Amino acid sequence: MLIRSLLALMIVSVSWSCSKNDQPAPNPGLFGYVETRIGNTTASTNLVNIPVNPVIKVKLSAPVNRATAAGFVELKEYGFGPSNAQISFENNDSTLVIQPAANLKHITRYIVYLSPELSSVANVKLGNPINILFMTAIDSTDKFPQIPDDQLLNLVQRQTFTYFWEFGHPVSGMARERNTSGDLVTTGGTGFGIMGIPVAVTRNFITRAEGLERVNKIVDFLSNSCTRYHGAFAHWLNGATGSTIPFSPNDNGGDLVETSFLMAGLLTARQFFDGADAAETSLRNKINLLYDAVEWNWYRKNNEDVLYWHWSPTVGWAMNMQVKGWNEALIVYILAASSRTHPIPASVYHNGWASNGGMQNNNSYYGYTLPLGPSRGGPLFFAHYSFLGINPNGLSDQYANYSQQLRNHSLINHEYCKANPRNYFGYSEKCWGLTASDIPNNGYTASEPNNDVGVIAPTAAISSMPYTPAESMAALKFFYYTLGDKLWGPHGFYDAFSLKDAWFASSTLAIDQGPIVVMIENYRSGLVWNLLTSSPDIKDGMRLLGFSAPYL
Repeated sequence: MLIRSLLALMIVSVSWSCSKNDQPAPNPGLFGYVETRIGNTTASTNLVNIPVNPVIKVKLSAPVNRATAAGFVELKEYGFGPSNAQISFENNDSTLVIQPAANLKHITRYIVYLSPELSSVANVKLGNPINILFMTAIDSTDKFPQIPDDQLLNLVQRQTFTYFWEFGHPVSGMARERNTSGDLVTTGGTGFGIMGIPVAVTRNFITRAEGLERVNKIVDFLSNSCTRYHGAFAHWLNGATGSTIPFSPNDNGGDLVETSFLMAGLLTARQFFDGADAAETSLRNKINLLYDAVEWNWYRKNNEDVLYWHWSPTVGWAMNMQVKGWNEALIVYILAASSRTHPIPASVYHNGWASNGGMQNNNSYYGYTLPLGPSRGGPLFFAHYSFLGINPNGLSDQYANYSQQLRNHSLINHEYCKANPRNYFGYSEKCWGLTASDIPNNGYTASEPNNDVGVIAPTAAISSMPYTPAESMAALKFFYYTLGDKLWGPHGFYDAFSLKDAWFASSTLAIDQGPIVVMIENYRSGLVWNLLTSSPDIKDGMRLLGFSAPYL
């Protein structure tokens, strides 16, 4: 209700502020509005960053009848009551001095409301209401006690991991798409969650036996209950039955990209659970069967030199979406080249994914050269999803140095938010990170410098921690200590927020929570990188595609 109310406010009032243009013009013969001052500033438009204990002075064209003021002047949170106003008078009672009885909440919309029944000493009523709308400033005091950085990273990883552990689907063990998804589970998000299990075991959040049991549960469900489409899984599944839930009318079959995120997670688990006992040996064998069953070369669609994202048993290749770079899907080509049963040749990578160099950029933004991808880098999940398990340090091929690509992409995103060319309230060197996330009004978008709607997603900056440790740690501390009373929830940080709209999501999404757990760990120990790239299959596939790295 609050979100809908705030959005309604934005629709009704362009500046959502006390603007002299918004109020009835004063008429010397009547009782009306003249101006509003907050502190020493005359309020006109864009009333943001207002102190939580403001002194608001509303000047009217005639002295106020004090007897009517208490009943017809309110200061309250927009859309809520009761009033929090203390009223006094100045300027021969023609100026109302309105102060809160207690400090206001930070980053919150408030309204000063003068009823049309408010009257002058001559008993002339306002006749029209006066609405003074403003938003309070950020309260920079700590919302939680300061703790050492290592303890903070542990806390963020542990609490975020609960999304997959405590909120995992009770039947399948898979990850729900979001915290309101019921039986709907996500294939790719489950892969990210599986990657977090070795982290959780290593950090003593869970035991090795518990982690093994959960991965076994997921693998058995995938093997025995779910429809596969030439070895690939659908984007969404019913976590209780395994049936496919269409992502869109034509997207009701295999999703090769989501399947790749799932397989990367399963192969990471295969490398972690490396014991010689029967239970861990059995798990590895079952994971191999799932991976070997994916017909990567079939998704070339009649042997084209490119992979296709989707195939449907009812509409075939109707989605017609090629997996071409630069975006989040490099892992698809690495896994396809690494397959022991249905591999692709290197030509599919070079002609398809890389477009024979067509994915290169090599322009400079904010002083940082970007080897690949769109102008200013695109959303930051491009720098995360494929590199949850693929270590970019020292990694290169004929198209890019991938450490440079990912670091510079993240720094460009950081510098853009710091420069704040659209003048969004709250953007700073500590408040940054544009990627795909929820946005106000129940929306969703892939935020990036060329599509910036004023929404920051914590996963963006935090998951770039291996590339931009200082900038990412500063953001994490700002999100936790400064905004934590609004942004920190039972499964870690909520998905996104917009300070300009005083909006904080109540949602958590698997594809945003997973990278936080994994990439913090890659920054701390390189654990997940070391696991996936320890696979001989992966090493062979990467060498086939022309990659070089110290670990190859």
